[in-house]
Amino acid sequence: MLAAAGVISLGACSARTGGDSGGDSGAPQAAAPSAAANAADPAGDGKAQCAPTSIAYAGTINGANAALGQNILKGAKLAVDQHNKANPGCQVKLEQFDTEGTPDKAPGIVTQIVNTPGIIGVIGLPFSGESKAAGNIFNSAGLVAVTPSATNPSLAQNGWKTFFRALGNDNAQGPAAAKFITGELKASKVCVIEDDSEYGTGLAASTIKALGDKASCQDKVKTKQTDFSAVVNKIKGEKPDAIFYSGYYQEAAPFAQQLNDAGVKAKFVGPDGVKDDLFVKGAGDAAANAYFTCPCVPADQFTKFTDAYKAATGVDPGTYSPEAYDVATILLKGIDAGKKTRADLLDFVKTYDGQGITKHFKWDDHGELSATTVWTYKVDNGKIVRNTEIK
Repeated sequence: MLAAAGVISLGACSARTGGDSGGDSGAPQAAAPSAAANAADPAGDGKAQCAPTSIAYAGTINGANAALGQNILKGAKLAVDQHNKANPGCQVKLEQFDTEGTPDKAPGIVTQIVNTPGIIGVIGLPFSGESKAAGNIFNSAGLVAVTPSATNPSLAQNGWKTFFRALGNDNAQGPAAAKFITGELKASKVCVIEDDSEYGTGLAASTIKALGDKASCQDKVKTKQTDFSAVVNKIKGEKPDAIFYSGYYQEAAPFAQQLNDAGVKAKFVGPDGVKDDLFVKGAGDAAANAYFTCPCVPADQFTKFTDAYKAATGVDPGTYSPEAYDVATILLKGIDAGKKTRADLLDFVKTYDGQGITKHFKWDDHGELSATTVWTYKVDNGKIVRNTEIK
């Protein structure tokens, strides 16, 4: 976490493993956590009473990396639907706003949200760049916004009183990624490639710092880039043991494919922005050699949640679906507790102390959680599966 919440140091990381068979990372697969018995339920006790109230999802729905936003939206919608079904006397509307995940579009969309008086809480924004561009608008309006996925550490240092993060930031993920790459993957030469997003550059810096002299080469790519021949040739000449791609799946998929086509045998590691089934589909054969780091908790043992999610959407939960469900549940609990205004709901979140399905939620003065974790994942038979937990 960021300084106030305790940065995870490279030397302090250790993998939690279970008894399942592992892949060629050399470590057994970690046992997935089950939902805590006291995890908050969006249905509550079914007795809530409130005037019609709105919360919003703000984030990408149709943008370049829309799958990540869709995961979040579906998780939040499930919580709201469960709440409304159980509480006929308190109906909450989930309004949806598409930022396309871009810093240029987000401020205008967020302005629309804050100018809609009935919206008293927000799930979002998902991406770090758009969060940096529009967080001050939420703050000026006193509208609480809890991101399930934006990880750039600097977001919590802007003095925003309305910003809360429902996961660990890249000061945790970067060192954990370095620990995984050099420990489990046993890489002594690592090429770190970053895109030009706020997320990609910040995470790359954290990872390079943690890798130290094992970060043997570095390069940059651009958003929407499709031809990676120059950087592929550079990496091929370096002959690294592993490649860490700091960015999103839209560029990571063709990049991994072109590395594979060029005969590069290094392990490919992507962060949470790459951990999506569309990466696996786009990377083709190259995906079989891929791993991911993510400050997200595997959902496969959250049985009640996963069964309900699949029944509602027809697909399994994706990256950050359970985190979004937890975030929406917290906002709903505030409404059920009689919080009717933006100021009331902000105070509720600020002082919240409770268990969700993914973790315990309690925030410090910067909107950072007091305890977080990072997991690694891998591709197995064309599917992304949990690998190990890095504490």
